Amino acid sequence: MACWERWHLACSSMITRKRRLEGATPSGAPHIRQKNHTPVHTQFTTNGQTGPKNYRKVLFMTDREDPPIQPIVQTIARSIASAGGRAIIVGGWVRDYLLGIEAKDIDMEVHGLPLPRLEAVLGTFGGVITIGRAFGVLRVKGLDVDFSMPRRDSKIAAGHRGFRVEFDSDLDFEAASRRRDLTINSMGFDLLTGEVLDPHGGRADLDVGVLRATCPERFAEDPLRGVRVAQFAARFGMDVDPQLIQLMTGLDLGELSAERLFVEFEKLLLKGTRPSVGFELLRETGLIRFFPEIDALIGVPQDEKWHPEGDVWVHTLLVLDEAARLCDGGRDDLILMFAALCHDFGKPETTFEEGGRIKSHGHNMAGLKHVERFLGRLRASNKLLVRAVKALVEHHLAPALFVKQGATPKAYRRLARKLDGANVSMELLTRLAFADHFGRTTPDALQREFPAGETFARTARALLVEQEGPRDVVLGRHLIARGLQPGVHFNAILARCRELQDETGRQDPEWILRRVIG
Repeated sequence: MACWERWHLACSSMITRKRRLEGATPSGAPHIRQKNHTPVHTQFTTNGQTGPKNYRKVLFMTDREDPPIQPIVQTIARSIASAGGRAIIVGGWVRDYLLGIEAKDIDMEVHGLPLPRLEAVLGTFGGVITIGRAFGVLRVKGLDVDFSMPRRDSKIAAGHRGFRVEFDSDLDFEAASRRRDLTINSMGFDLLTGEVLDPHGGRADLDVGVLRATCPERFAEDPLRGVRVAQFAARFGMDVDPQLIQLMTGLDLGELSAERLFVEFEKLLLKGTRPSVGFELLRETGLIRFFPEIDALIGVPQDEKWHPEGDVWVHTLLVLDEAARLCDGGRDDLILMFAALCHDFGKPETTFEEGGRIKSHGHNMAGLKHVERFLGRLRASNKLLVRAVKALVEHHLAPALFVKQGATPKAYRRLARKLDGANVSMELLTRLAFADHFGRTTPDALQREFPAGETFARTARALLVEQEGPRDVVLGRHLIARGLQPGVHFNAILARCRELQDETGRQDPEWILRRVIG
């Protein structure tokens, strides 16, 4: 039984009920923007399966005559051919082209030309930049195309740099492509002839929707491939070959750099139509253990009244999928997705049972140290991302609580200020709250109803704090104009002015100053 079928069986009733309503939109939340996940030009047909794994079958776009390639790239390919070489597009571009997805990044592998000769040919089109001489990668200035040599990689040490690289311009494509991770990424495309080179059966695997290792005995050479498989599964809705699942269980992600892990996590969160599929694969293969803050969510119980869907792990997977629906392609998408993943990191240590009910008081605050540890392990240098995600996690309960408790305009303005200090908005917090609410199977969530979230969004909009916090209208210069001498007492005066501004909503600095200092 495939991993997605086991995931479906584990949560079958929950998934089935939610899928019936999946296309619905929050009726009262027109400002919650949603992303269209259908890939450009992709054609699908359902295959009759109801689980979240292989829910669509790819139809190849074989009738496409002209691939979306810049004319200059075709001209370079012809020059390479005239010099006795053969330019073959490799990697993800070929996969995406066959899927009918708009393909952007082009990697060109040049056979039949030694590196100096290739450099000379490319030099006729402009300055040649060496991107990675150790891996034989060249680029023409102003052209976003990587040109590389066929090569053999031999693993000689730990880490992604622990390879002995041998360039061989005469290496045939079948041998050169054996170093690639998956069959769907091991195809080539001859730009001049239109021929698809497919020595490892990648096209057939695309057709049936299966992820399979190109060379099983070499798959473990780069442990990052385990996370890549997870993001491809989430991104394309493809099944995973049982042998590949077994190979993944033996990987050691501990030798990977934070930077490489972050890149794949980013793709898993932003490119996956259902990120839950990728994370469930990490759980099934045991790779989730390398992310202890996520691993800790598995098996943590929740009160059935608020979370009939199951434990914190199941809830988090559903929240991830809901958050993915609310991404809009903007800069905040990654913040939203990491916040969705991390929002309940505090529940494992705060969950307890009392009077027959399961509670987790203060889990939003308890989770902050875990968020910082998790994100720091992935990308410690990005302090802005960490601060933004922590702010959303800390306040993710606020939308529902504000409405329930009848929060004042002052409370809304103060919250907007706090979020603004972390460079996030009330609108983004609202999106997280909607994802959190719809990531459960309560009756209102299944009906796509969240009145509290709608009221919170409407109030923030009416108070003009939806996109940013209030700006101070009383500044130091206003105090100086009144004859006050600068000093530490300015801070106390400005704080009182800010408090009055948030309480009243007034924007007139003189009106505020008269009431603060007379």
